Amino acid sequence: MPDLTKFDRPVNVGNPKMGWASDVAAEMLRRMGIKYLSMNPGASYRGFHDSIVNYLGNDDPQMILCLHEDHAVHIAQGYAKATDEPMGCILHSNVGLMHGMMGIFNAWCNRVPMVIMGATGPVDVMKRRPWIDWIHTAKDQGALVRNFVKYDDEPRSAQALAETMVRVNKTIRTAPTAPAYVCLDAGLQESEIDPEMKLPDVTRFLPPPPTPAPQQSIDEAANLLVNAKNPVIMMGRLKRDEQGWANRIKLAELLGAGVVTDMKTGAAFPTDHALHLAPPSNRPREEAEAEVKKADVILDLNWVDLAGTFKLIFGRDDVNAKVIHVSMDSIIHNGWTTDHMGMPIGDVTMLAEPEPVVEQLLEVLEKRLDGQSKWDGENKGRTADPDTTFEMLDQDANISVEAVTLCMNEVRKGRNLTLTNVTIGWAADGYHFTHPLDYLGNDGGGGLASGTGTAIGAGLALGDTNRTVVGVLGDGDTMQGASSLWTAAHYSIPVLFVISNNRSNFNDEIHQETVAKTRNRPVENRWIGQRIDDPTVSIERYAQSLGVESAGPIEKVADLVPALQHALSVVESGKPYLLNVHVEKGYAVPPPAREA
Repeated sequence: MPDLTKFDRPVNVGNPKMGWASDVAAEMLRRMGIKYLSMNPGASYRGFHDSIVNYLGNDDPQMILCLHEDHAVHIAQGYAKATDEPMGCILHSNVGLMHGMMGIFNAWCNRVPMVIMGATGPVDVMKRRPWIDWIHTAKDQGALVRNFVKYDDEPRSAQALAETMVRVNKTIRTAPTAPAYVCLDAGLQESEIDPEMKLPDVTRFLPPPPTPAPQQSIDEAANLLVNAKNPVIMMGRLKRDEQGWANRIKLAELLGAGVVTDMKTGAAFPTDHALHLAPPSNRPREEAEAEVKKADVILDLNWVDLAGTFKLIFGRDDVNAKVIHVSMDSIIHNGWTTDHMGMPIGDVTMLAEPEPVVEQLLEVLEKRLDGQSKWDGENKGRTADPDTTFEMLDQDANISVEAVTLCMNEVRKGRNLTLTNVTIGWAADGYHFTHPLDYLGNDGGGGLASGTGTAIGAGLALGDTNRTVVGVLGDGDTMQGASSLWTAAHYSIPVLFVISNNRSNFNDEIHQETVAKTRNRPVENRWIGQRIDDPTVSIERYAQSLGVESAGPIEKVADLVPALQHALSVVESGKPYLLNVHVEKGYAVPPPAREA
């Protein structure tokens, strides 16, 4: 990726001294280690904007210009999902915050750390311009997002602002991680500070180390696992580090435990491993369901919606297995959003982070088992080739969702691809995850317009690594977020956007079909109000207008691999690229259905 410090360089900055309250906010972000601030400009934070440019020199953090606040938030989310580290974004006044709210909700549901800087006012009415400053001022502006951020504040002095930033840094980095919102009074931003003002030492207010479990709980869990005949580990929202990945493999092999993963969260375990029970999906596959039903002990490592998954597997039957529930998530549950899901079973419950718990279990279990694995090498999972392989595809056929998966798998050979998103119908049995950065998980809150921004954020984070970032996105999601492509073009952020374009809001077509069948009404009308056709959107031409090279529509299987190879070569040269792929409507694996 090009050196971003060459973009948007301020001139004649010299060696400025901190003199304004907005300089305090900028300086604290630098001391917090925030590298980038994605933003859409606005007068409410003009003082803060000046501080980033003319006080910090637009460096550490550097501003990443976006065309919409929603994109700014999703870029920060993609960065955090790839690194487990926070990025910052800036949202202008109340209107920019409202634009960015859906992205904030996605980030909240994904439990990613993020610093959201905002502004209002001036709070002092005597400083407001007529009309515009009045409509862009809100009392208790943070109330708009308080139910889906971990912390918010609107400090009233420069010294209070410094303390707020220290608190934000510690809060968002402490598990369970989540966004925080800081609202800056426009009047405060432009007030001079006491020359003798001292800033807090951030290093004295760091987050605690990852939270382990009490030893008594570890011993209880170890007793269950050592004696289990058919243990299963359900791996949910976990970190991207390689050591944690290796520890999870070691634990599964030590216990001979079957492993289940899903597509809501990032890659947690190699899906081609003999202990991985079935391809990940949005609901458990039959092979995984059968093994979970047979399990006598289930270790839940921060699984998203354990109760809902058990409902799909067991129905009204009791869960007879002993369940070890490991999660910090309940700490930030509230009564507004029900993203806490159903109440999870926990015969042994650990309010702890999965990564240290796995380390603790390994230490105890290795002693209990004298270092001998309970696994006999048996293949418990479905690791063979999928029912359809790339070689079996009809090259003259129209492209299915499954064909997109298989062709992506074909071109990944010799490459380290990071999938930031995939569509609902992704055929996971045709594309294995073998590294924690192979897949970053879904959008979190189910809010659209996230795909392009999230991919750009991951590209920003991983651009200087050996990873090539790819987003496999739906056309509906893409069209809602497509203007973010300009940001990728402007900063030469290397990302491949593969648009799996079925010209429809197809998931909702299925919902309308379900209702029509229940009511004995014509299912052939399910498409009305859903199809994105007549005219067909030329997504590739729109991308070109925003400065992103593109091709399409690709319509035949024979043309897809060559198009993907060319697209990846462009991205590997350091530029973004978009490929518009027309696909047949349908799913490789249907998502969970809601009965009418």
